[in-house]
Amino acid sequence: MRKKDHKKEIRETGRRVPQLSKEVYEGTLYKLQIELVKLQRHLIKFDDRILIIFEGRDAAGKDGTIKRITQHLSPRETRVIALGKPSDRDRSSWYFQRYVQYLPAAQELVLFNRSWYNRAGVEHVMRFCTADEYDEFMSSVVEFEHMLIRSGIKLLKYYLDISKPEQEKRLNERKKDPLAQWKVSALDEHALKKWDEYTLARDKMLVHTHNLITPWIIVHADDKQLARINLIKNMLSRLEYDDRDERLILPDPRIATTFEASFIEEGLLAS
Repeated sequence: MRKKDHKKEIRETGRRVPQLSKEVYEGTLYKLQIELVKLQRHLIKFDDRILIIFEGRDAAGKDGTIKRITQHLSPRETRVIALGKPSDRDRSSWYFQRYVQYLPAAQELVLFNRSWYNRAGVEHVMRFCTADEYDEFMSSVVEFEHMLIRSGIKLLKYYLDISKPEQEKRLNERKKDPLAQWKVSALDEHALKKWDEYTLARDKMLVHTHNLITPWIIVHADDKQLARINLIKNMLSRLEYDDRDERLILPDPRIATTFEASFIEEGLLAS
């Protein structure tokens, strides 16, 4: 399919992709988790260092996706990083210094549940950083990531994109679920009130930090199961490992696709 036709298909179908049955979802996820184990064996054998960044609005599905990725991997070589509020020392240090200590060593897969892009999102919208700090971040983050690539780290960046009605639904469900109370945050109430501000911050972040070396992959995440399956497929398709099931790991481009600035103008992101 030509690129123009492909973009037209995304625009016309949007997120109205047929839902997966429970059996298909669970069967596909199981097969993909086998592929993830193959990937881990490969990265251990060849001393690879893999870093995966997960960004998105509150309740976009980052936790659930990361859980499915790590479920059957060796915890010795797998780390999930989800940092809390910065300390006074963090605030007085080089911004990226807080994250550098968590970068993967040889044989490690590290997943950042939110990352240094907090500065382009929550910190910027909620005024937790100054305008100068925000500008400095936006002008330096790409070079920082390129430095990581040059050092041998394999870096992938995913933005999980959900609609306003879906976010509202999930935040309300979170409040009522006694097993999800740890997810409830004082910032939740601002997620919807400042929807437009977060949208603008997202758009600026994607446009200014997307590039050929460390591109953003957009995952339409209103359907959790489709988002999980296709993010994992995209991730596996972008990393080298032995005995890949090439047909299995082909993602649906209507769900997971490389960002283009035109997505914003054409309404292919939640607004």
